[in-house]
Amino acid sequence: MNAPTPEHERLAEDQRREKNWKRWGPYLSERQWGTVREDYSETGDAWSYFPHDHARSRAYRWGEDGLMGFTDRECRLCFSLALWNGRDPILKERLFGLTGPQGNHGEDVKEHYYYLDSTPTHSYCKALYKYPQAAFPYEDLIAENARRSRSQPEYEIEDTGVFHESRYFDVFVEYAKNGPDDIFIRITAHNRGPDTAPLHLLPTLWFRNTWIWGCRHDGCSLKPSLWLENDIIQTRHQLFDEFGFWAGESNTGVQPEWLFTENETNTQLLYNSPSYTTHFKDAFHRRVINQEMDAVAPKPRGTKAAAWYATSIPAGESVTINLRLNALANGATAPGANLRETVFGHRIAEADLFYGGGPWTGATNEECRVVRQCYAGLLWSKQFYHYVVEDWLEGDPAQPAPPPSRQLGRNENWTHLFNRDVISMPDKWEYPWYAAWDLAFHMIPMAEIDPEFAKQQLLVFLREWYMHPNGALPAYEWNFSDVNPPVHAWASWRVYKLSAAHGQRDRDFLTRSFQKLVMNFTWWINRKDAEGRNVFAGGFLGLDNVGVFDRSRPLPNGAKLQQADGTAWMGFYCGTMLSIALELALERPAYEDLASKFFEHFIRICDAINSFQGSGLWDEEDGFYYDQMLSDHQRQPLKVRSVVGWLPIIAVELIDRDVMKKLPGFAKRARWFLENRGDLPGTISYLEDNDEDHDYLLLAMPTRERLRRTLTYVFDEEEFLSPHGLRSLSKWHQKNPYHFSFDGGISTVNYEPGESPTGIFGGNSNWRGPIWFPVNYLFIEALERYHRYYGDSFKIEYPTRSGNELTLGEIAKDISARLGSLFLRGENGQRPFDGPDWPFAEDPNFRDYALFHEYFHGETGEGLGASHQTGWTALATRCLADRIWQREHRG
Repeated sequence: MNAPTPEHERLAEDQRREKNWKRWGPYLSERQWGTVREDYSETGDAWSYFPHDHARSRAYRWGEDGLMGFTDRECRLCFSLALWNGRDPILKERLFGLTGPQGNHGEDVKEHYYYLDSTPTHSYCKALYKYPQAAFPYEDLIAENARRSRSQPEYEIEDTGVFHESRYFDVFVEYAKNGPDDIFIRITAHNRGPDTAPLHLLPTLWFRNTWIWGCRHDGCSLKPSLWLENDIIQTRHQLFDEFGFWAGESNTGVQPEWLFTENETNTQLLYNSPSYTTHFKDAFHRRVINQEMDAVAPKPRGTKAAAWYATSIPAGESVTINLRLNALANGATAPGANLRETVFGHRIAEADLFYGGGPWTGATNEECRVVRQCYAGLLWSKQFYHYVVEDWLEGDPAQPAPPPSRQLGRNENWTHLFNRDVISMPDKWEYPWYAAWDLAFHMIPMAEIDPEFAKQQLLVFLREWYMHPNGALPAYEWNFSDVNPPVHAWASWRVYKLSAAHGQRDRDFLTRSFQKLVMNFTWWINRKDAEGRNVFAGGFLGLDNVGVFDRSRPLPNGAKLQQADGTAWMGFYCGTMLSIALELALERPAYEDLASKFFEHFIRICDAINSFQGSGLWDEEDGFYYDQMLSDHQRQPLKVRSVVGWLPIIAVELIDRDVMKKLPGFAKRARWFLENRGDLPGTISYLEDNDEDHDYLLLAMPTRERLRRTLTYVFDEEEFLSPHGLRSLSKWHQKNPYHFSFDGGISTVNYEPGESPTGIFGGNSNWRGPIWFPVNYLFIEALERYHRYYGDSFKIEYPTRSGNELTLGEIAKDISARLGSLFLRGENGQRPFDGPDWPFAEDPNFRDYALFHEYFHGETGEGLGASHQTGWTALATRCLADRIWQREHRG
């Protein structure tokens, strides 16, 4: 056991509420515009109602955004950096990207930026933004992507040529906490180009607008103020401490010019309507770029302020500016250089120490760098998220009422939902809103570095102001009623075990989770098993376009879909609930009854998928599970070989034989059920209580023989097994596309290893071939459980037809290693996620920075989809930890 580091001590102090170390963090969104929260249109077209071009001039209702910013946990006082290169038509205050309708593969951020470091308390954070010295190619990116079809690749910013000859600035922003309310900020801009180039830096401080709307709930306030006094900005807010903000001269001797304005909408510009104030949110843009002297406030007072540094940086040189945000109660004064450097030095060293032990002992420099950046992305993706559906539906008292159609539209039945928390986001630009099943996966790597935050995140989604009264969990902002896979129980169970401190597990957390999860499980049973036969159809279940058609929509002519993945997810859910109930029953025997309920239900679900109406969803000829369509009492299998067909493998649980001995009531009822269901042994793998060869009892959805037949497909390199993990659709469909007559036409499913050429569901997501971390990770865990039971008695060719037989445990390790290899240099010196044509592979100022994408090309491993979806792709840290462990223990 490694000794606690200073960062561990801060986490403990924060948990005990002795010091509020997490009060400040990188909780500022990267895109508030174009979100459902800010959409008050009649049509529900969020992208068009609040576009990027409005963001600089229009006050947000529900949040804020900025470039590499910091804010308090309720997003009251915000800090971020604005830039201007002397050529851009607008001030660079936030990241730019294409909207869903603009991109030929859906929404897509068109910037280069990287999260480089963060500790869990954000005592040290570092990020990098790469800013072109040429005019930013806004119009070119929009126009060229509009010209391209779905069959063509996206047109990226590097394709425009603005990074040619390294004519860009590397702008680093670092934060170091001297205390919970004392933050040092260091901004360093490097000119990577061959010539001297101008750069204007405007570190900006402002209050989120909580005063104009007339809202009624907690968090709304009277208008606050910022003003300059003795060269320090003072702050005053009705509901927040008073702070001082200091900005010193740059290392090149440039003194800042202070600019002030109001964080208010420029109604004259946007709507040709008079405003009650004369200074607006876009004042700094107008002052710096348009030279409008009267755009900013004549006196140093307002709700938004910036320190304007107008610099010129020679080739190969840099400029550094230092700032400090400190509670006035601390005595907010200009810091001495020695104190500043000491604080940064200590926090960086402490971050090194925090990430230097545990599972990373023995890691190579490259592995350490990848892991550190992966955790940085996970931690930087925590975001203040505010959405009160009732207020959003009804509108605010001081604003025009929303259109009547809103009361019958999006999220209208979620009026209980009140979100105002720091939440782990999938991607703060492309998905600046939570997704329930994404967050569950985020918390697995989070439990390694901040177990209390992981538990808190899982619990908050089960609270009454998140979970629907009927038991449903909110899926995601665009449609809370949509259905994500039910993985919350699995995440709670895994975090419970991962977060054990000194062998002590948090039973209170597990109990609180379980009680609410029972409600959610019941919702699934009542809502997604239409005929009560334990065969489930949950909709698209997060797998977007994997099917022949959009599975979230009703089928024509009353047809019904029976989903192999929906049924597998419910078997997986049920088995996890069984394991949790058994754990809780060890201390409270009353939980034995629930354990019996989940045991019997698991058996019934397994029986249904394997033998309902004969063969269930299993195809004996092919040896694979398929979705089936029921129409006019006819069943038609949809013979698409996809992740849908191998997901039943993950529905496997092991029951410790010692647990059975400690719970005789459960053991007796389980034995009775099996003895009176003699038809079941042929269709499922189940516990054999009289088999003393095993320390565990097995419950699994596929039989041993069906497991082997399915794995033959999964481990085939011409089907699912790629060099970098498991594909979501079999490569076999590349030469054998699946055709299906549907709704008056013919739908085709092809193997598509990269970006999707179809828009069946969503924008840029594709489940017809690429590699996805979440399902790969669940599959690896399942193989490990099977191996724990079967051991060396179960070996299989891996890869299929190779003649090389391995145990399932050995195969699990290999698939994990393949996933981890996505981020490490191979023998050719390239990192697969960069793609084979990455133009900056040899650039010393690009080559060591990693991105953690939404999914990965099924052949090359190139990163695709959202470029900063470090949430579930942070599972890579678990794969790399296993790689390090294997190497160290092999000697």
